[in-house]
Amino acid sequence: MKGFARITGTGSYLPDKVLTNKDLEAMVETTDQWIRERTGIVKRHIAVDGQTTCDLAEQAARRAIEAAGRTPQDIDLIVLATTTPDKIFPSTACLLQQRLDIHGCAAFDVQAVCTGFIYALAVAEKFVKTGAAKCALVIGAETFSRVIDWTDRGTCVLFGDGAGAVVLEASDSPGILSTHLHADGAYETLLHTPGGVSRGYDIQDAGGDPRFTQMKGNEVFKMAVNTLGRIVDETLQANDMKKSDVDWLVPHQANIRIINATARKLSMSMDKVVVTVDQHGNTSAASVPLALDTAVRDGRIQPGEVLLLEAFGGGFTWGSVLLKF
Repeated sequence: MKGFARITGTGSYLPDKVLTNKDLEAMVETTDQWIRERTGIVKRHIAVDGQTTCDLAEQAARRAIEAAGRTPQDIDLIVLATTTPDKIFPSTACLLQQRLDIHGCAAFDVQAVCTGFIYALAVAEKFVKTGAAKCALVIGAETFSRVIDWTDRGTCVLFGDGAGAVVLEASDSPGILSTHLHADGAYETLLHTPGGVSRGYDIQDAGGDPRFTQMKGNEVFKMAVNTLGRIVDETLQANDMKKSDVDWLVPHQANIRIINATARKLSMSMDKVVVTVDQHGNTSAASVPLALDTAVRDGRIQPGEVLLLEAFGGGFTWGSVLLKF
């Protein structure tokens, strides 16, 4: 049995429809300058009517499988991270499995909001390392625009849609070096969508439309900066590494100020940080694999380099993956 799990292919997909800050100026009381200064976002991609999370996931998955030199029939595990599934059930992973004409292997969704891909990758790594799977497909995909109130200027400027995927295979050489997952549900109401299946979608105590994301931005920002700082320390300590041992930071793309703060924690130049938030906005579970694929395909990330992937999301959830690419 091979003792390591290694990423062998990456892929991503963005919907064709683009929503710029200028477009948002005509929709809500905001300005391009304010959005850029506070978040770093210039534009985001939005799924069109009828385009689903599975549609985005399929395109990213096919690109990752092709990059790995595999076929869908080689896949023996599918773990899909999303907050915006196509249906209540079956899982979007099962819907994707059907699209790819894969039959019989385990397929399931993971829900950890913006930390979803980190969670999904950590779960898949355990399957591969134990020999329960040899070739896993791990996806983060969102149509987050469907849970956004487009009249709420505090949230609608932040989010976009997209998908990213990796193929994770058993290997004789080190790939994923460690994973670190955390959550604390005590902070539930700082970032949440109040409605749901068992509570109902028309609950009266939501303080707004219960179908849409609600966020206390300042509190979330402070928690994110502090928590991601701690996860950096935890990850390096667990691997007996120095900050200088990390070649690339691939962070969740929520806000350029949070990304800058995490880079400072690592004493890392922004030249070694993958930033896509300006072009994609916050795509929740899709943001880390989207950023990873972008930097792999443009040649920045090279084989053998050490990458730190990290994210923070509603729950609160947070986590990191340290890997050799």
